[in-house]
Amino acid sequence: MIRAEHLHLDYRIVEDILKAFLRNEIQKFGFRSVVVGLSGGIDSAVVCELAARTFGPEQVFALMMPYRSSSRESVVHAELMVSRLGIRSETVDISPAVEAFVRDVPEEQRLRRGNIMSRTRMVYLYDVSARDRRLVIGTSNKTELLLGYGTLFGDMASAVNPVGDLYKTQLRGLARHLGIPEPLIAKVPSADLWEGQSDEADLGFSYEEVDSVLYMMLELRMDRESILGAGVAPAFYDRVRTMVVRNQYKRMMPVIAKISGRTPGIDFRYARDWQEVK
Repeated sequence: MIRAEHLHLDYRIVEDILKAFLRNEIQKFGFRSVVVGLSGGIDSAVVCELAARTFGPEQVFALMMPYRSSSRESVVHAELMVSRLGIRSETVDISPAVEAFVRDVPEEQRLRRGNIMSRTRMVYLYDVSARDRRLVIGTSNKTELLLGYGTLFGDMASAVNPVGDLYKTQLRGLARHLGIPEPLIAKVPSADLWEGQSDEADLGFSYEEVDSVLYMMLELRMDRESILGAGVAPAFYDRVRTMVVRNQYKRMMPVIAKISGRTPGIDFRYARDWQEVK
């Protein structure tokens, strides 16, 4: 079995790569400032930290969007990052907007309600983007993207994502390198969509366990027989592989039927590189 240390990276180099990536991509789009949905979790904390180090605190805006059942700890941890970085922030209670959508959704249908909360938060983020001309920066990590553990056009939406190629295990390593406060790193990962919700309880396995399997599947390109030979249970391997395959649609722009010789997203992808955006 691949252990956590095998996923370790040189996080000093990773930081430099991600700051250069952010600087290059934001400038290509013609923006100079960014907005991040700051949840109080480790992923958004790392993205906020990277953005502040890249652009300076004055160019980073954090939007905190609690729901009526959100954990008080999440709000405290988000405020801790705002204070740490000296960035501007705003808090919007999404409860009234969400309630308008979920009044006919049964309480027990938590997934539907959670998706509505996630997409409502993205509505507010993109409204701030339009209001202040700030680009929305994404916070979904590689583990979430591969497993489809996120809401399409909700928390998975963004213009630029600096952490989408970092497994959750690696993101924790980067967080420690960046000096993110330990309470944010050590707490149980949660999307905070309902009281007591946690990522690993939803998934049925830990991030360490699944990152090990995903690493063997993707980075080492090991086949099923080899992965099972490394000690992975067949049912676990099959479940993870099924999740990765079934959720490919979440990792893609909408597929366009090809008619012409130059189709957006297929043959025609780099219009923004034609000339400098003024």
